[in-house]
Amino acid sequence: MSDLTELGVAAIRDGVAAGTFTAVEVAEAFNANVAAAQSALNAFIVTTPEKALDAARATDARRAAGQPLGKMGGVPIGMKDLFATRGVQTTAASHILEGFTPEYESTVSQKLWDAGAGMLGKLNLDQFAMGSSNETSYFGNVISPWRRKDGGNAPLAPGGSSGGSSSAVSARLCPAATGTDTGGSIRQPAAFTGISGIKPTYGRCSRWGIVAFASSLDQAGPMARDVRDCAIMLEAMAGFDSKDATSLDMPVPDWEAALSGDLRGKKVGIPREYRMDGMDADVAASWDQGIAWLRDAGADVVDVSLPHTKYALPAYYIIAPAEASSNLARYDGVRYGLRDLPEGANLQDMYAATRAAGFGAEVKRRILIGTYVLSAGFYDAYYTQAQKVRTLIAQDFKNAFTLCDVILAPTAPTAAFGLGEMVSDPLAMYLNDVFAVPASLAGLPAMSVPAGLNREGLPLGLQIVGKAFDEQGVLNAGLAIENRAAFSAKPEKWW
Repeated sequence: MSDLTELGVAAIRDGVAAGTFTAVEVAEAFNANVAAAQSALNAFIVTTPEKALDAARATDARRAAGQPLGKMGGVPIGMKDLFATRGVQTTAASHILEGFTPEYESTVSQKLWDAGAGMLGKLNLDQFAMGSSNETSYFGNVISPWRRKDGGNAPLAPGGSSGGSSSAVSARLCPAATGTDTGGSIRQPAAFTGISGIKPTYGRCSRWGIVAFASSLDQAGPMARDVRDCAIMLEAMAGFDSKDATSLDMPVPDWEAALSGDLRGKKVGIPREYRMDGMDADVAASWDQGIAWLRDAGADVVDVSLPHTKYALPAYYIIAPAEASSNLARYDGVRYGLRDLPEGANLQDMYAATRAAGFGAEVKRRILIGTYVLSAGFYDAYYTQAQKVRTLIAQDFKNAFTLCDVILAPTAPTAAFGLGEMVSDPLAMYLNDVFAVPASLAGLPAMSVPAGLNREGLPLGLQIVGKAFDEQGVLNAGLAIENRAAFSAKPEKWW
């Protein structure tokens, strides 16, 4: 049954519903792939093969009884270990939460289980979702299944923070996975591993039960092998939640049914500020090819300006760490998670020892940045100014969307880089988010779809940014690219 692992969400759902194969057969096939790849790829922190089988048995029983199977009926998925899962360890890839087992289920994961999905395990990530390479996890680096053509066996980054999700989907360990995107953490890893991923409009998916990084930016979304699978999974994940004050009280559209790669009458904006000096030649060529594909799909291509783009990354790296320093103050060793209590220590000593042992270097760096920019002498100079810039960036997009329906740009400035190549230079690492961050600051839907391979044989992604609430427009433009790119490359199995 190993060929079942080559199927995506739609094919599995439809095959189970038709009786072509059973949900249990699908779960067993993916469980076997997970077990075989874990030591090489380290994509999972915890595997839950019985959870996947239990959900599959329930789906098969519903089919036998003639009951509806749900949007994700029979589909086993990976769950990023940022989502609280009842009775299953949830760590955010941090030592400070190691051993924490929630007594509740996140809204997004519960919606997926209600839709018939099963859980293969909890996926590795950058610690507290802080990183672009999946090298900050307490549980070790995730390895991309991709290798450079003629470039030896140097391990490559799967992107971050959702690197476990991207690696697992690309390596056929699961047909789809949840991700979260604060400043590109769904889109950049999707681009690095040749899969699709969409960050919906801020508020489309509930944040309740997701370990918080930067609350005004965090948004859950699906990662899968193609646009249709992302549309199906996003329908299952989205919806109003009264437990999340930022949740959108709007109906969830039937995105799958409305998918169309015909863009006649649509306008695609090309932001001139994204054409940067020294841009990677393969990335630039991929972008030009994407423009030609969208023209072929019937779209008119127009130039647009996003003049405050150059301030987006510095503003993000003030706002996100500021919110992180506030959110992570709850990890003190008192209520749950790690407690480091040196002999004779008082309460302050316990706080300090617990946080020193529990947080990794990148998390500490961002907490320190955030605490600094929120301090009394610097709040107005940094945090207040960054929020003003954020408003200007959102206005730039609003102005651009008077001229176009969607915006096309590269997803990331390069293809996947080697593990260890940027870890000593945080600024170089942060620049990986340069094309992704603006849409996050503006709360807009944005998607990465695979567009081809670079000269080293590594995937490149193209990014579509849409108007608020217009996930359909983003998905449709993504489908137009997908149809023309005909991307079928997958990593050669070495694990």
